[in-house]
Amino acid sequence: MKYSMKLSHAVHILVFIKTNPNSDLSSTAIAKSICTNPGCVRQIMMKLRKAGLLNSVTGHAKPSLAKEPSDITLFDLYRAVEGEKPLLHLDTQTNPDCGVGINIQLSLQRYYDEVQEAAEHKMKEISLENIITLYYKKAEKFYQETIGNSHF
Repeated sequence: MKYSMKLSHAVHILVFIKTNPNSDLSSTAIAKSICTNPGCVRQIMMKLRKAGLLNSVTGHAKPSLAKEPSDITLFDLYRAVEGEKPLLHLDTQTNPDCGVGINIQLSLQRYYDEVQEAAEHKMKEISLENIITLYYKKAEKFYQETIGNSHF
């Protein structure tokens, strides 16, 4: 089973762009940071651009956020890259002749819908600014623990 990393990549891309405005912001440079290929980055950036979250021009490696980080939610990013795709998926390959196989999926759907609703509500409360703030705190702590303690 393969899990989608599009949301994580979308957040990574926007944080990379926001925190490195004077760096190489080509899809190749961003892809190196994510450990993926430039085509994947371009595809996600295209979705972010279509959703009105990213400004970029093909052929120019100077993308920028289309909104302030405080005005971009995790839910906005989720919808931009995943569309209406739910977080949890029913198994459509169960045996239709098995009472458990067919009825368990019908039973699960209600709970999956509840989980989806709760997750979407929470994602609407988390802004890109929240993520960037925590990123800087984690980076500072990492710096203090690794570089700050070195004796050269």
